[in-house]
Amino acid sequence: MTASVFSLVFLFVVALTLGLRLWLSWRQARAVSAHRASVPSPFTDRIPLDAHQKAADYTRARLAVGAIELIVETGLLLALTVGGGLQWLFDSAARIFDAGGIWHGVAFLSLIAIVSFVVGLPFSVWRTFVTEARFGFNKTSPATFIGDLAKGVLVGAAIGLPVIALVLWMMQATGNRWWLWVWAFWLSFNLLIMVLYPVVIAPLFNKFVPLEDGPLKERIEALLARCGFKSSGLFVMDGSKRSAHGNAYFTGLGAAKRIVFFDTLVERLTPQEVEAVLAHELGHFKLRHLWQRVAVMAAMSLAILALLGWLMGEDWFFAGLGMQSHGEAAALALVLFALPVFTFPLTPLTSLWSRRHEFQADAYAAHHAQAEDLVSALVKLYRDNAGTLTPDPLYSAFYDSHPPAPIRVAHLRSA
Repeated sequence: MTASVFSLVFLFVVALTLGLRLWLSWRQARAVSAHRASVPSPFTDRIPLDAHQKAADYTRARLAVGAIELIVETGLLLALTVGGGLQWLFDSAARIFDAGGIWHGVAFLSLIAIVSFVVGLPFSVWRTFVTEARFGFNKTSPATFIGDLAKGVLVGAAIGLPVIALVLWMMQATGNRWWLWVWAFWLSFNLLIMVLYPVVIAPLFNKFVPLEDGPLKERIEALLARCGFKSSGLFVMDGSKRSAHGNAYFTGLGAAKRIVFFDTLVERLTPQEVEAVLAHELGHFKLRHLWQRVAVMAAMSLAILALLGWLMGEDWFFAGLGMQSHGEAAALALVLFALPVFTFPLTPLTSLWSRRHEFQADAYAAHHAQAEDLVSALVKLYRDNAGTLTPDPLYSAFYDSHPPAPIRVAHLRSA
């Protein structure tokens, strides 16, 4: 393949992906608008019309911001690749560090991260202080927002810079099969982060307190005993400090496993409903969904690194994406930017797989708790989080990691 042909292929796929994503967003906005006037029949007795209309308006507002952000991100992608922006950043880093060295690569990739961060920051601000605030969800103060950004940058730099340096060193020092060594390190690193995140990183951003003794804790401990699950503790997180949305999740591996409830969730749901939500999350663990995803991640990362190992020897790959300079850092940057464009068609498959896991976890919850309690909890969460009850089927098939509300409720009631 020649560089010019690859450039044309890349531009065609970028345009096709952008057009498809904008079309799907338009379909979603049209679907929620078309059903805004009335609550779907399965929910008329539980969700008032004003809450349903709020969800429709919230969905459309998020889609509008997302469409603008997508166009800007696509413009940045083209400016950095075929527009020569990456080469300019590469040359800028070379004015400080010797070109081709490890620290030159670290500086180059850091500059890319800074540019991406600066371009994305206005959208993060808008979502938090305009969209989320307009619909009553934002609880984040400007001071908290800035503090989170600062801590995020510091943690990212403290972890990311050494990792980048080590990966670049391995690419240079371990021969033609470097990608196997990098893959082994990358997999081990991700597993380590899964262990350390709940006890080291997450407490930097949120406060976690043990769940208080009482009927809720007793009910949850009885559920854990029935399911044979052991954790390092039950915790409540101060999610209300930043948002009015509610959630619950598992985090960590091995002895570091934790069950975390947002304080907003505990406040809004009954103990029976919280138990049902937790039973669903336990279903993910008991059915080994996490380890299935880790296995897929491992396989995909190995394939990507092997592909990168081949592309590093192909001049058309670099020149076709606007890079005259070659090397490990340049190849990493190009793959990070180009790969999502070419893998976007896989999105419906990953979404389908995720929805299948959700159905399986719901079935597990219906067996170990009351299905109607989970239905009640889900309806409250849809109402309180302004989740749309009427998504466009094609948009949902592409993006939704969870089944649409009517289908999910119907499955639970037939379990």
